[in-house]
Amino acid sequence: MQLRLPLRVATSGKYLSITGVRFAYGQEKIVAALGTSQRIHTQTRDGKPSVKRIGTALSYRFVRDDKGWRIFVSTEAQPVEQVSRIELGAIGVDVNADHLAVSETDRFGNLIGTRRIDLIHYGKKQDQAKALIGNAAVDVVRQAQTAGKPIVVEELNLQKKKAELETTDPKQARLLSSFACNKVASSIKAAAFRAGIEVIEVNPAYTSVIGAVNYAQTKGISVHQGAAYAIARRGLGLSERSTVRVGLVPTRNGGHVTFTLPARNRAKHVWSFWSKVRTSLKAAHVAHFRCGAHKTAPPPLPLASPGVCPIWNSTARSRGANRSQNCSGNVWPDVPF
Repeated sequence: MQLRLPLRVATSGKYLSITGVRFAYGQEKIVAALGTSQRIHTQTRDGKPSVKRIGTALSYRFVRDDKGWRIFVSTEAQPVEQVSRIELGAIGVDVNADHLAVSETDRFGNLIGTRRIDLIHYGKKQDQAKALIGNAAVDVVRQAQTAGKPIVVEELNLQKKKAELETTDPKQARLLSSFACNKVASSIKAAAFRAGIEVIEVNPAYTSVIGAVNYAQTKGISVHQGAAYAIARRGLGLSERSTVRVGLVPTRNGGHVTFTLPARNRAKHVWSFWSKVRTSLKAAHVAHFRCGAHKTAPPPLPLASPGVCPIWNSTARSRGANRSQNCSGNVWPDVPF
């Protein structure tokens, strides 16, 4: 790298040469951009010889901080061939205050697997938080690249996201910050662009409620992983109708809240139904909290009928008779209260 010096300081030469400059990220792309530079000898209108440079433009920025001088080089990113196919399924990502919930589906929208990527960035310095978020984004993109599926995320709207989380997990809603949402979204998009993975953005309306009511109990996953599953299905354009008649949403202490789902008016959009469900779910959580049930462990299920849904005492088998009523061990940190 050569820097042209002002005449006042150019005592030992007109240019200052800096050798051995390497960049931790994007070194190959910078070298490739420099390789496209060419000089073309032309003439002006007056017939005078002129030299024109063509190729990929690079911009340099010099920043001085406590550690010394830093050099930032920017160049236009070349498009990468898309390797993901929506016909194979999708990977939904739900952004939370301290983790990312990831759910993968097949092409029919059936759940293949879920996982949690811890992202505890509060209490960290901004550079440390950026590094954690960047590593999490690369982890998600690597999974999508291996599966050959697009990534589905919510459109960035912090107010809507907090409103959704208030219904299922108020603590997560309080901790959620605009910095985390913006940085996670931009990091996933940037990493996906470099890997040739498509990123689909969907409306965030009622995804947390759909995940908590439709999938958390029936699939044995957390409410946040259920929200990621709902996001993935929305990206595939699949149905969002209710799959249960009675809402059974797990709570943090290992129990659950139960409420009757309102009747659906099929003449209206399905989101009008989920709006009513959100109101009922919030009321159920408030009642659960006020009666102090969130402080005590739930009573064990009878040994004679460990799978019977504990809604009422009846000899008839309910719709959830063959489903386990206990969440798995990794669900507890994700359920509300």
